[in-house]
Amino acid sequence: MKAWFKSGAPWVWLTAGAVSISIIMVVGLLLLIAVKGLEHFWPAQVAEIYYTQQDGERVRLMGEVVSQERVPRQRLLDRGYTLPEGSASVTRSLFKVGNRDFFGADFLWVVTPLIHDTYYPKELMVIERREWGDFYGYLKSVKEQDRVVAVGKNTWRVLQQRMARANELYARIKAIEEDDIGAINYKLEQLRLRRRALELEGEPAPQAYAEIEVREAELQRNYATIQKELNELYQQIRRDSLTAEMADGQVVEIPLEKVVRAYRPNGMGIGEKSRFYVTKLIEFVTEDPREANTEGGIFPAIFGTVMMVLIMSVIVTPFGVVAAVYLREYAQQGLLIRIIRIAVNNLAGVPSIVYGVFGLGFFVYFLGGNVDRWFFPEALPAPTFGTPGLLWASLTLAILTMPVVIVATEEGLSRIPRSIREGSLALGATRAETLWRTVLPMAVPAMMTGLILAVARAAGEVAPLMMVGVVKLAPSLPLDGNFPFLHLDRKFMHLGFHIYDVGFQSPNVEAARPLVYATALLLVLIIVALNLAAIMIRNRLREKYRAAET
Repeated sequence: MKAWFKSGAPWVWLTAGAVSISIIMVVGLLLLIAVKGLEHFWPAQVAEIYYTQQDGERVRLMGEVVSQERVPRQRLLDRGYTLPEGSASVTRSLFKVGNRDFFGADFLWVVTPLIHDTYYPKELMVIERREWGDFYGYLKSVKEQDRVVAVGKNTWRVLQQRMARANELYARIKAIEEDDIGAINYKLEQLRLRRRALELEGEPAPQAYAEIEVREAELQRNYATIQKELNELYQQIRRDSLTAEMADGQVVEIPLEKVVRAYRPNGMGIGEKSRFYVTKLIEFVTEDPREANTEGGIFPAIFGTVMMVLIMSVIVTPFGVVAAVYLREYAQQGLLIRIIRIAVNNLAGVPSIVYGVFGLGFFVYFLGGNVDRWFFPEALPAPTFGTPGLLWASLTLAILTMPVVIVATEEGLSRIPRSIREGSLALGATRAETLWRTVLPMAVPAMMTGLILAVARAAGEVAPLMMVGVVKLAPSLPLDGNFPFLHLDRKFMHLGFHIYDVGFQSPNVEAARPLVYATALLLVLIIVALNLAAIMIRNRLREKYRAAET
């Protein structure tokens, strides 16, 4: 036994066991997130139940069973429920009844022993709306300008046809409002700023003023033409509506302009449900959010996260590499350099919120405020760069992750044999040429390792971003068709903050919970994709310079 311990084998097995347990826990966590998030997009069965409420009244409910739990029987008795004799615990189900604009809440706890009858009729319909969440009910008729055009057997087919028309009109309206009108408003704002700049200069410029007025008149004419087209589209999309019967027997009318889709999950086969599932997944990663971020997609958050990480990488890599090269190759090693290295290592352990406070004070208020006074006086008092935005968020995270890049690059430089440098110098190369053509290419894999670690940390940060640029819902993307195309002064959405906002700040927590899991899974996948791309580059470079290292 002593020989076995002395050989170190127990510690090898202990380390292997710890690593295995860690891997199992990580995989289990990812599977939990994947299952909880991805099952949300599958069209679940919709039930019609008859249920006795707490006050003894028997009602009809329509909806989906979201989750179940066991609760002590005595707790329900204390709340006034009348339960049949049974075990000490009772099952209750979280029932999504939808129709929030009529019932006031999306979810209702249903005690299973008080359910008398449960049915799954094929005609029971789910309507996904742009406002007020899902609607559950039976389709009664389709109307065109308050005139019934379909009732009976053909109603569902007519509804699908008219919904396709309404969705096409909605897409055209959205494109006009966001692209065409957005571009005109942007150009008008630029003309206003140009006029204000001329006023601040104080010099007479009648020709410049005349050009501005001509351009403004042209844009106003274009706006009037687009607005006329937009009004016509609004009249067309408001033409159709449907009527549906709710669980309480009330028949309500729903305009098709407010409907995303209507489907009957109980009558769908596996093929139809699979196509529906894929469509919902695609919408989740390509569409904008709605309903206080509890419905729709998360494309702006994906775009903002990737854009911020790319800009941060472009900033942190050269500065981190230059700092590491100076510390390793040029600086005279001594007490001062050792203190600097200790400071760099300590910066890696500073809480991220401290970097957020620094970014807000230095980048936003000091640097951004001065930039506005020097370069954008015509926009004042409205700030241009003196407010949180994409650039300041990227710079803040670049400072946060710079110690990682410096340390990794220094480690890579230290592993390059001294003989490589001496051989290059002996062949007549200068010190700068040796560094640029020999040392740095061989240290690129280490630089990429530092970048990988920086991306992994920066992509998941939330606390500093809340101070320097991230918002709940950005009105427009930082990248569009208006010059200069990439607007670094704009605020943006971020997947990490989106998870925090939906999970902890949402007014409808139960509806938002599946989206928290789905967004978290997507954030992990994006980080993995960025890291895999960097790892592939690093491995290619490592193979290229492996011979030189040996």
